[in-house]
Amino acid sequence: MDKTDIKLLRQIEMAGRQSFALLGERVGLSKTPCWQRVQKLESDGVIKGYGARIDPRKLGLNLYAFVHATINASKYTEFEAAVLRHPSILQCFSTAGEADYVMHVLVRDILALDELTRMELAHLPGVERTVTTVCMKTIKEHGLVVGCL
Repeated sequence: MDKTDIKLLRQIEMAGRQSFALLGERVGLSKTPCWQRVQKLESDGVIKGYGARIDPRKLGLNLYAFVHATINASKYTEFEAAVLRHPSILQCFSTAGEADYVMHVLVRDILALDELTRMELAHLPGVERTVTTVCMKTIKEHGLVVGCL
């Protein structure tokens, strides 16, 4: 991967729907070499896919929270399988520290969060304890991965 690929990734990450002509112009390539490089980045798995960024508030989903879970060590596999199936869990991270996992969840409101944490997440396989942190305000979202290079 060279500097041109990094420039391409940065542009695609900011606006994935631009034409190859415009994308090429922004990184100093003509349309065909630009398309070829993007195809290679896709086939190499660097670009995993494309999608819309949806405003959850427009769908009535107003509350983000982070649920820290401590799990019985014999149930990690079952817990992870259940997390993958759960629609309210946006992300789940295995962590080092006081909790074994941190789940990033999205719900309508505080009542829905209470229902989710007490009636669903607390009953996932192996869960021994949960601690929930409510997000009051989002300061930054959708940072650029390429910016970390």
